[in-house]
Amino acid sequence: MNIFLDNIIFSLQNSGGISVRWYEFIKRILIDPEINPKFLELPNENLFRAQITIPNQIFLPNICSKYPVYIQRYLNPKKIKGQGIFHSSYYRTVSNPNIPNITTLHDFTYEYFRNGLAKFVHHRQKESAIKNSKKIICNSYYTKTDLLKFYPKISPKNVNVIYSGVDIVYEALSNKNERNLKDLIDFSSGEYVLFIGDRKSLYKNFKTTIKACHFANVPLVMVGGGQLSKNENSYLRETLNSNNFKLLLNISNDQLNIIYNHALCLLYPSLYEGFGIPIIEAQRAGCPVISTNFSSIPEVAGKGAILLTDVTEFQIADMIKMLMKDSANVHSIREEGFKNSQRFSWDKCYQETKQVYKETYEEFIG
Repeated sequence: MNIFLDNIIFSLQNSGGISVRWYEFIKRILIDPEINPKFLELPNENLFRAQITIPNQIFLPNICSKYPVYIQRYLNPKKIKGQGIFHSSYYRTVSNPNIPNITTLHDFTYEYFRNGLAKFVHHRQKESAIKNSKKIICNSYYTKTDLLKFYPKISPKNVNVIYSGVDIVYEALSNKNERNLKDLIDFSSGEYVLFIGDRKSLYKNFKTTIKACHFANVPLVMVGGGQLSKNENSYLRETLNSNNFKLLLNISNDQLNIIYNHALCLLYPSLYEGFGIPIIEAQRAGCPVISTNFSSIPEVAGKGAILLTDVTEFQIADMIKMLMKDSANVHSIREEGFKNSQRFSWDKCYQETKQVYKETYEEFIG
């Protein structure tokens, strides 16, 4: 099968859940003898892309290279020739009738939580990709529900739900050597709460996280999300004191696994997620999860997490304190979390995506 793959996501973010999914997919497609991949790529500094070697001879020429990336992201690569399937990592399509498009939908955060020009432009591009794709892949049933709500004319039979996976490096360590932890942070094992990813979006509830840690009197470790802004740093110092928080950037999966293993819990109080990969990573590592009972989170977390409907700093702090005192409950949450995490794997994600390719080939190319 000829598959044309658009690596645009690597130019739009340095890391993040969508980059992880595309990276894991590309790793597998490069060694699949049944697929003949060709890649379209823009300049990028993505942490995951840096870990993949793609042979120069399978790159497609970028006819839009004279434009900066922030413009290219909205330009569809129309002049791709030949026959095959075009699959973009982020809402671009081609107009060649011999090349059916496949679009992966990750969430509808722009539609729910953004306003103004950014929302308008993103929505128009996403809408164009949806309407011009023969098959659509959603990363959760909740995302599929959102899709059919916003676009009721889309045929459900052309929508496939394929879950993201989780890296096998995440595991409960039999020897939780605290010296390995001290190489990364100054806090002790079981002492700190972990927060991962985007801090800027209000629906992620980062300020609520800080307040909850204050009321529970626990340190906060943040992973990813970029450098702290002046306002974030100031608020953290005022609320938690300078010795009670730590930001880690650009750490490896092995290092993050150590952080998960020694954390009191992962605090993931997001009000909206298309999937939520950190939940599964934490569960595989035996780290209790406190999250919310909204969007795709119950679908993904299963019974292996504390899911809150009342997402306030006081309720979160109470749950943190409960984990500090109730070892039997902690054990139960860990066991349920590990059991739930076994539902997800990148190999399964890849094979199910490949099956969509095969069905698309049979139906539209022959």
